[in-house]
Amino acid sequence: MTPMFDVAIVGGGPVGLATAIEVASRGLTAVVLERRSGDVDKACGEGLMPSGRAALERLGALHRLSADDCAPFAAIRYMQEDGRGVEARLPAPGGLGVRRTALRAALAAEAVHRGIDVRESCGVRSHRIDARGVTLVTDAGEVTARFLVGADGLHSPTRRALGLEGAPRGRRRFGLRQHVAMAPWSSCVEVHWSRGVEAYVTPAGKQRVGIAFLWEDGAVEPSPDFATLLAHFPVLGARIAGAAPDSRATGAGPLRQTATARTTDRAALVGDAGGYVDAITGEGLSLGFEQARVLAEVLPGALRIGASRASLAAYERASAEAFARYARLASALLWTARRPALRRFVLDRLIDAPAVFGFALRGAIGA
Repeated sequence: MTPMFDVAIVGGGPVGLATAIEVASRGLTAVVLERRSGDVDKACGEGLMPSGRAALERLGALHRLSADDCAPFAAIRYMQEDGRGVEARLPAPGGLGVRRTALRAALAAEAVHRGIDVRESCGVRSHRIDARGVTLVTDAGEVTARFLVGADGLHSPTRRALGLEGAPRGRRRFGLRQHVAMAPWSSCVEVHWSRGVEAYVTPAGKQRVGIAFLWEDGAVEPSPDFATLLAHFPVLGARIAGAAPDSRATGAGPLRQTATARTTDRAALVGDAGGYVDAITGEGLSLGFEQARVLAEVLPGALRIGASRASLAAYERASAEAFARYARLASALLWTARRPALRRFVLDRLIDAPAVFGFALRGAIGA
C-alpha cells in the first residue's frame, strides 16, 4: 500500500531539502522528489548572508561542510573598473561562501539522518489535488501526500502545473558561473562593476573562488563564454591570471520570474519557484531558507483544517513581504547598474564615505 506523507516536496535542491528538514522538525512526514541524481550543480553565486548561515546552522547542516568546500567572508566590497572599492563589514559571524554541490550534499545527509525519504531520479510527470490530498505520478510510481510544495527552481514546472505562473516584465538578465582553483585573496565577497555586466567573486573553499557574471540581454555578445565576460574586468582578470578552472561554466536565465501567488489549496511554492527578480543582491538562498521556516510553522495548523488557501494566508503574507523587500533592493541596484555614469558617481561618493555604505548594507540585510 502506498504510504500517505504529510508533505511531498518537488525539488531536491538546498531550499527543497531545507523545507523537508523544517517540516520534519515539526512532526510532519516528508518525501523529497528530485528528478536528477548525484551532484546536482546550478549557476549560483554561492554566498550565504548572515541570516542564511544562521539558517544552515539551525537546520543542522553547517557542521557537515568541510573547509575544502566553504569559506567564511566578513564583508561585501563594491569595485569600480579601475580597482578602487568600498567595503562594509557584515554582522558577526559574517557570511559563508559554499560550493553549491557541497551545500546540497550536506542538507541531503541531514535530511536522511532525520529519516526523511529523499528520492533521486524521481521526476514528477503530473499531479492531481482533491479533498483527500495530492497524488503525484512520478518516474518511479505514484506518491500521495496531504500537501504539495514546489521547490523546483527558477523555471518551476510545479508553478506552471498549479496555474500560478506569472508573466515577467522588464529586461531579461542572464548569469554564468565558474570556479577557479586558487586561494581566496580576501575575506570579502567582491562585486565588480562594468558597463552592462557585473562580476560576483565569492570565496568557496581553501583553494576555490567562485566567479559569477550577470548581464542584461544585448549588453554583451550572444551566448558569451567565461573568457569573453572576464575581459570586461581587467583588474579581476589580472588577479586570477594563470588559475586553472575548478568547475565547468554553468549558465542560468532569464532570471526574472513571477508567480501570481505562492499558495493554492493544498500546495505552496518556496524559493525561486515562488518568483525571482535577480541575483544582484545575493540573498536568494537566504530568502528561500526563511520561506521554508515560515511555511513549516504554518503547515501543522493548516493541515488540521484542510490546507485551504485561507489557512495558508500567514505564509502567503510573510513570503510576499520578504520578497517585496528583496525585490525593492534588487530593482534599485539594477536601475543604478543600467546607468554607468550614475553608478560610478554613487560609488565614488561611497568610497569617500564608507560608513554610509555600511549603514546602507546593514539596512538592506535587516541587521
